[in-house]
Amino acid sequence: MTADALPGPAEPYKTGPARSGAVLKAASDAIPPSGLVMLAILSVQLGAGFAKDLFSQLAPSATVLLRIAMSALILGVIARPRLKGLTRADLGVGVAFGATLGLMNLSFYEALARLPMGIAVAIEFLGPLGVAVAASRRRLDLLWVVLAGSGIALLAPWGQATGLSWVGIGFALVAGACWAAYILLSAAVGQRFPGTGGVSFAMIVAFLMIAPVGISTGGSDLLRPELLLIGLGVGLLSSVIPYTIELEALRRMPKRVFGILMSLEPAAAALVGLVVLGEVLNVREWAAIGCVVIASVGSTRSAR
Repeated sequence: MTADALPGPAEPYKTGPARSGAVLKAASDAIPPSGLVMLAILSVQLGAGFAKDLFSQLAPSATVLLRIAMSALILGVIARPRLKGLTRADLGVGVAFGATLGLMNLSFYEALARLPMGIAVAIEFLGPLGVAVAASRRRLDLLWVVLAGSGIALLAPWGQATGLSWVGIGFALVAGACWAAYILLSAAVGQRFPGTGGVSFAMIVAFLMIAPVGISTGGSDLLRPELLLIGLGVGLLSSVIPYTIELEALRRMPKRVFGILMSLEPAAAALVGLVVLGEVLNVREWAAIGCVVIASVGSTRSAR
């Protein structure tokens, strides 16, 4: 905590929400930033694990709709988007950001329905890895590209012996491409939308985009109280909680270190898949995930 964040001697005693916010901030300050990043990763992957567990009752597209609807509702309350003063170009960027967010989530959940969690996340991670390599343009980055490509080659079901689905791999690659576009668009949205309103605006756009598909596949099951409750939990774990934690971690640590820690996400996804869903990976699949993680760490360390 910086000195100017400490309460001054003349500051009145806080009550109600202000005091609760101060308590939460003090609790987060007590955790090292690296611990916050790991908590954010765990939250995201637990959300994905609980979402995948819903696939036996809801189609992936309907599960995505539940997750995005709950996230849009919560973020809309916490950070209501302010559209006053925005130009058509600003709104266009926000809509593109939201559409990318919706397609990214839909593709990833379709991949989750066909692949183990760790493998789906590892393939999807090629998106941010590609952005990092393109931004660096060093010869050493060729090594990371080859390493990541080797990992994906290990996963590909060339002879169908692995039991992995080409369709699932395709959906994960689409999710990765959307993740890369999401990273690039997020900078533009941050410049055009005040505060965090751009994220909540994008979540509303994503909800409107996914709603027709999700409603057609989910139907009346989307109104079941127990599924709505799980959807709320998935929305909190997958979006609201990690987003809040990551912002606090970025405030207290260099972005490069943050990126290196985030590179552990495929391995975390594989562990959550093992513990929560009972997804046991073989040695080749773990080696493939390791290649992607090492490539991501290496590209992040060498980035400017």
